[in-house]
Amino acid sequence: MPLLLLPLLGTPLGAQAPALPPLSFLGFEAGASLNAIGQQVHALGGRGLNCLRSRLDRRVLECRSSVVDPGSRRVVDVWLSAMDSATGVLTLSSPLSGVELDGWRSALEETFGSVDANVRGPQWMMQWVRQGRMLRLTWRIDNGKKVASVSLVDGRVLDGWGRRREVEERGRTARRPSAGPPPGPTSSP
Repeated sequence: MPLLLLPLLGTPLGAQAPALPPLSFLGFEAGASLNAIGQQVHALGGRGLNCLRSRLDRRVLECRSSVVDPGSRRVVDVWLSAMDSATGVLTLSSPLSGVELDGWRSALEETFGSVDANVRGPQWMMQWVRQGRMLRLTWRIDNGKKVASVSLVDGRVLDGWGRRREVEERGRTARRPSAGPPPGPTSSP
């Protein structure tokens, strides 16, 4: 290989690229098991997860709790949807001061790299994506207060759940009796 191309490859031949840290916030990781989430809730002063079956799909658990952000001492609400005990979507949300929001943002940028903030109407957003997972920091001004949330989404969990739903739906459709043509008139002798 020509020596001119080596700087473009990024890593020397035979060496592996350094492992990137998993997308996480306050110790919560995208795609984590309900057990791991429950342990982190307790570690951050929460009382545990309160989970109910979704009304739309009984296989999905919708869970809530609250924890304390160790940096700001603010209460942070936790919402999640889990499929087969794996978290597909988890959101952490709290009203924050400007300094606290800067703390969340700088902690994420220090860990996962700088990204541009996008604006949609009154809402700002920063997003990191890697290995089928996404972390999104969103904030807006609501009634004069900044409200921020961090969403952790595991695309692999959601895709797996979607494929299972699709297969189950095809199975239900295949088992339904065919309507067929309506019976014709009967002739009487």
